[in-house]
Formats: sequence, C-alpha cells, structure tokens
Amino acid sequence: METRIIKIDRERIDEGLMEEAATIIRKGGTVAFPTETVYGLGANGLDEEAVKKIYKAKGRPSDNPLILHISSMEELKPLVDEISEEARLCIEKFWPGPLTIIFKKSGMIPDIITAGLDTVAIRMPDHPIAAKLIAKAQVPIAAPSANLSGKPSPTKASHVIEDMMGRIDMIIDGGDTGVGLESTVLDLSTEIPTILRPGGITLEDLREVIPSVIQDASITDSQKVPKSPGQKYRHYAPEAEMLLFSGSVEAIVEEINKRARELMEEGKKVGILATEETRDKYPQGLVLVVGSREREETIAHNLFDVLRSFDEEKVDIILAEGVGYNHLGMAIMNRMLKAASGKIIKL
Repeated sequence: METRIIKIDRERIDEGLMEEAATIIRKGGTVAFPTETVYGLGANGLDEEAVKKIYKAKGRPSDNPLILHISSMEELKPLVDEISEEARLCIEKFWPGPLTIIFKKSGMIPDIITAGLDTVAIRMPDHPIAAKLIAKAQVPIAAPSANLSGKPSPTKASHVIEDMMGRIDMIIDGGDTGVGLESTVLDLSTEIPTILRPGGITLEDLREVIPSVIQDASITDSQKVPKSPGQKYRHYAPEAEMLLFSGSVEAIVEEINKRARELMEEGKKVGILATEETRDKYPQGLVLVVGSREREETIAHNLFDVLRSFDEEKVDIILAEGVGYNHLGMAIMNRMLKAASGKIIKL
C-alpha cells in the first residue's frame, strides 16, 4: 500500500488537504492524525470493513475495543443509549479534551468497535486538525493510537511513519502532540463511576465534578485483572527490558547506579531514564532526560519519545526513575509500569 504523507499547520489549516483526508475516511480508508494526546489511526467508525483495516494495520487483538471520536454534541446523541447527569457534567467541564467516557451504546454502533460489549467509548479531541477532520468526514472516527500494537504510542509524525508507512492510506503530519499520554477513560455505564485508564484529566480533576469516582485497581497493581479488556495487553513497551524504580529520589538514584554498574560489567548496554533534577547523578550508562519532576506535564509529553529513542540506541535494558502517584503522576506511572511489563522495584 502507498501511504501519502501531508503536512498541515494547526494554526493555518489547509482546507483542501483536510478535505482530501476526510474523503479517504468517508470512502473506507485509514488516516493517521494528531490529537492533543497522541497520534490516532482513524477510520469510519460506522463502517465495519474500514474498522477492520485499523486492526490489521496495528496488529491489534480483535477483543480490544476502539474509541470513537466526535467533533460536536450533536454527533454524540445517536451513538449512545442515554447521557446521564454525571456524563453531562463531565462533558461540560472537560470536552473537548483528553477524557474518554464510556456510555451504553445505541444500536447503530458496530460490534467490531466495542468488541461485542454493550458499551461504547467516546471522546471529543481538543486539537484543531482532529476536530476539522471529524467534522469534514461527517462520521464518528474510530481511532486507537497510530502505532504497531504493543509499541510506545506515537507523539510525533516520525513515530507514525516508522510504524505505519505502507500499512495505511495517509499520515497527517501536524507536529508534536501536546499531553503525550492517551486520554483518561472514565466508565459511566455502571453504578460506580470508575477510571479505567488514567490520563491528562486526573482523579483529582474528576472528583471535583463526581466526588464518588474511583480508580480500577489494576491501574497501580499489574497483578490485578483490569476491568477494561484492552488494558490486559502489553502496551507502550520498548524493545529492551525495562525496570521501574519507585521510592525517594535519593534511593532511586543510588539503586539505579548500583544496578547500572553491575549490568555494564556483564557487558550490557544500559539506558537510564532520568529527570532534569537527577541527570548529572549518573556517571555511566546512556542517560536520557524525560522531563522535570517539578513539571510532570513535561514527563508525560516526552515519555513515549524517550522510550523510542532507547530503541534507536539499541540498549539492552532501561533503568527508569518512577514518580509519585498523585495527579498526572498516576498516568505516568501507569504507562511506565506497563512499559516495564509490571517489573517495579519499590525502595
């Protein structure tokens, strides 16, 4: 398959190029596009054959549901059975934005989108290119992250090109994404509002609107069975083995240095995922800075790009500094824990 790459400036959107991309979606093709979270791989969410192309391009398991993306409230109503008061409050506060809400689905949603479940996940992205594409296509766009299944999610067009060239019809290069982590997934289809995946909208943010909201236990404990079927799969993982370290900064630095020395004596190429505050405390190993502990949004923004950089450097093992579990740190640690396949050293 020939993949066309187009470059669009989010500040000066080329209407002609956007119409070309929207036409591909309407005709059952696949288009990768930027959102405020990560790049998405989109197809017509009401066309079963088009959606199958997403699963094939990614190598995605068929029991892993997809998120539908919309650009207006008018587009939401036909897709869901009802919009609860809790959902209305969250929509008013957080849409457009990095919050996916799970509703009871209407009869027009194909089973392939929901993996046979009676619920559907929907969000309204806060990115001008994504919003324009959805509006022009005039259909809800099904879009998981635009990467090969299991790899770190793409936050740059170059990541998408690396994974998807020759697999999809078009890639829209709209520059780097913003948040850098996938959207928060909030299940409002059951009695207790539950976060199934943490993201840019935090538990603390949601409790201001829905005080009763809880988190699925698997978010911080890899031994727990996740409620969301898609979360049981390997995610965000670099090629190298990764170990995650949790505790005080001083203890983390000491333990990573100790292990780095031992591993390098064994002939291993060691990568160290450090922060700005600790970058000078590692005398050996390939040290890459993911961001600042004082500004965790920088860590979220850079995490997947740094994991891909370690792959490019062909390290044998990554020793990664963890952060706290509050606010955005919860989402960061969730992604790091999955990238490390649950291997965490608590100090």
